[in-house]
Amino acid sequence: MAPPPIALTIAGSDSSGGAGIQADIKTFSSLGIYSASVITNITVQNTCKVHSVHPLPSDVVAAQLRAVFDDLNISCVKIGMLNSISTINLVSNLLQEYRPEYIVLDPVMVSSSGKPLIEANAIEALKTELFPITTIITPNIPEAAVLLNAPQAESKSAMHKTITRLNKFGSQSVLLKGGHLVGDMCIDLLSENDKVHEFSQTKIATNNTHGTGCTLSSAISAYLALGLSIKDAVLKANVYLNNAIKQADSLKVGQGSGPVHHFYNQW
Repeated sequence: MAPPPIALTIAGSDSSGGAGIQADIKTFSSLGIYSASVITNITVQNTCKVHSVHPLPSDVVAAQLRAVFDDLNISCVKIGMLNSISTINLVSNLLQEYRPEYIVLDPVMVSSSGKPLIEANAIEALKTELFPITTIITPNIPEAAVLLNAPQAESKSAMHKTITRLNKFGSQSVLLKGGHLVGDMCIDLLSENDKVHEFSQTKIATNNTHGTGCTLSSAISAYLALGLSIKDAVLKANVYLNNAIKQADSLKVGQGSGPVHHFYNQW
């Protein structure tokens, strides 16, 4: 049997296991990808809220990156929580040195419970240092508003205008996630090669949606590592996440917003 592709997640650790590094590893494993990890932050959190965030020193993050890249054949890198300028700069420099084929960046900035996850002065570095070297960025509507210093999109037509502005940051493609729009449908827009593709799913009535953003971006990473095109990777990742949300209530994890069911197709 041929060895599986290897994907690397660079992100924060979620002590409750629903988001961040843990969600990425579960997603990669569920989709047949071997996962390596570089931890940037340790978060103290559960399904109810993020209690605190503890960044790791930049030299420790750099040492993890070099150890992994010097030994493993990384097909794709997924980037999540990077909360300081120094960490953003070193990740950018090392990715340009090692040059993985695909880079997926989920601009994690605020937790679902409202806890800031990135220093305010680091947002500009995220846009200038990392966006131009990525295959795809995957902001949701609130994150896009922060990146653009603009009001949140409240309609599909406003999302189209938003994604046009996001394209100017230089990433190869942009996925604007529309789950925050009012209505029964979740509409995501993918901008690639001057074309915009729409992916729609009916919203699922559940409180267990912890880690959806991490799961989607890591699923996109997995499918890119498996050789799919950007459009097909996004399509299949959307289907995977939708099914994981549909089965989330069966897990019964925690007293707050529980995780999606990453292993719905195995358990």
